[in-house]
Amino acid sequence: MSNQTQSPVKSPLFRDPIEDGAADPTVIYNPREQAWWMIYTNRRTTVPFEDGLSWLYGSKLGVASSTDGTHWDYRGTLEGLDFEWGHNTFWAPEVFEHAGTFHMYVSYIRGIPAHGNPHSMEIHHYTSPDLLAWTHHGLVPLSSNRVIDACVHPLPGGGFRMWFKDEVQGSETWAADSDNLFDWKVRGHVLTTPSGHEGANVFRLGGWYWMIVDTWSGQEVYRSDDLDSWEKQGVILDAAIGDTFARTDDVGPGLHADVVVNHGRGWIFYFTHPSRAGASHPTVESRRSSVLVAELTVHEGVLQCDRNADSLLVLKQPESA
Repeated sequence: MSNQTQSPVKSPLFRDPIEDGAADPTVIYNPREQAWWMIYTNRRTTVPFEDGLSWLYGSKLGVASSTDGTHWDYRGTLEGLDFEWGHNTFWAPEVFEHAGTFHMYVSYIRGIPAHGNPHSMEIHHYTSPDLLAWTHHGLVPLSSNRVIDACVHPLPGGGFRMWFKDEVQGSETWAADSDNLFDWKVRGHVLTTPSGHEGANVFRLGGWYWMIVDTWSGQEVYRSDDLDSWEKQGVILDAAIGDTFARTDDVGPGLHADVVVNHGRGWIFYFTHPSRAGASHPTVESRRSSVLVAELTVHEGVLQCDRNADSLLVLKQPESA
């Protein structure tokens, strides 16, 4: 389909039709369906308001699918992830395909913390041949017992690196390395920002490696040529709570994002809280979230994103599929 006949992608790109709390999206190609899958934190926006922050916990992983990246259909939630009894919490999945197997590294919290302060937050590893049947391989031992938001990328010399948020270490980004995606050795501290951050995402575009991190006021951008040394480049998707942009539901900062590089073009999938006027979130409307997409470009070695632009998005079958 050419851009001459294609309509701009709708905004918002996707809203969860059950809880209306889609957040932390990750987008991966499913070759068995020949479709793209968006797997996301399915926040429980309708929890009674007196329950404080418990609406953020107890979430399952929602799934939407699309053949072109533009039109998304809700499919349900992933099943078979529970490895212990109870109503537990799954956040921020990272899904990574290698040699025909899907690896998922998901943030996990036992149960639903009554006061929004879990005793521990862990990253657990699963594998699947088809994104439906999942085998649990257990806890990934990392730098503390309060780690979330895994991101995995191949290393240029072989092996893999995982970046993650360590809340014990001031909400900094740390890293671990693996030769096989099962056994991980903590590498150490990678990145500090003044007020903390989360949701690191690493990708390659325009001849550079890039890392974006969610500072809750935008995505700080870092550049590298080796995945070891990182140089700060600026900020994208930045805004204050309540700031509005040209597209429907594009309000406030772009939060916890995932980047898909498809046939040389980069696309950033992020979420917003369109009806949040302040820091509190006492109603279903103020809790709801929407997923949007914008194009990323690299100009003279600088990563750029115009969130007001009408994106002409068509995700094609990956070159490696």
